[in-house]
Amino acid sequence: MAADYKKISMDGLWGNNPALVQLLGLCPLLAVTGTVVNAIGLGIASILVLLGSNLTVSAFRKFVPDSVRLPIFVMIIASFVTAIELLMKAFTYELYLILGIFIPLIVTNCAIMGRADAFACKNPVKESLLDGLMMGLGFTAVLVILGAMRELLGLGTLFGDMHLLFGPMAADWKITVVDDYTGFLFAVLPPGAFVGMGLLIALKNIIDARAKERLAQQTPDEGAKPERVRITG
Repeated sequence: MAADYKKISMDGLWGNNPALVQLLGLCPLLAVTGTVVNAIGLGIASILVLLGSNLTVSAFRKFVPDSVRLPIFVMIIASFVTAIELLMKAFTYELYLILGIFIPLIVTNCAIMGRADAFACKNPVKESLLDGLMMGLGFTAVLVILGAMRELLGLGTLFGDMHLLFGPMAADWKITVVDDYTGFLFAVLPPGAFVGMGLLIALKNIIDARAKERLAQQTPDEGAKPERVRITG
C-alpha cells in the first residue's frame, strides 16, 4: 500500500501532472497567472475543490448508478465551488474580483471532473483524498511557477499584492527584483502565458528524456549473453 501511495503522489506532482501531462485546466491556468498571488488563490481553490469532491465521490461511489454518474459528479463539484466562492467573497473579496469568472468555472475544470470519474469513483477514501491533494498540488505548482515567470518578466517584481490573499501581514512581502523596470508587456498578455506554458512543458519533457537515458545506461542489457571463459588446468 505504501508503494501505491508513493505512485499516487508522484503521478500527481510529476508523472501525470494535470497541467503538464494531461493538459487539463489550461483555460484558467493561462488566464489568471499574471502574478503569483492570482496563481496561489486559484491553486488553493482548486485543491479544496479536489479534496472535497474526491472525498464525497469516493464515500458514496457504491450508491451512485452509472446512468447518472456524471451529472451527480457535476452537482458535487458545483456545491464545493459555490462554498469556496462564498468564502472568497467573505475573506478575500478583492482577489475574488480579480479572479472573476474563473472561480465558478472550476466546476467545468476537466482536471477535477477527470479525477472524480477516473479515480475517486473507483478507489477508497484515503487513496482518493491523497490523489486529490497531489493532483491539486501539482496543478498549483505549475500555476505558481508560471505566475512567477510572468510577474518577474512583465513587472520586475515577485509576490506583489500578497495582502489580497494573506491580509495585512503580507503587505511587505513584495520583492522588487529590478528597480525602475519599464516592464515587458508581452509576458503579462495571453501570448506570454502560452509561451511560458510551452517552455514549462518542454522543460519537463527534457528532464524525463534525460532520466530515461540515465536509467537505460544503468540497467544492464537483458538480451546480452554472459561471456563464457574457458579455464584449462
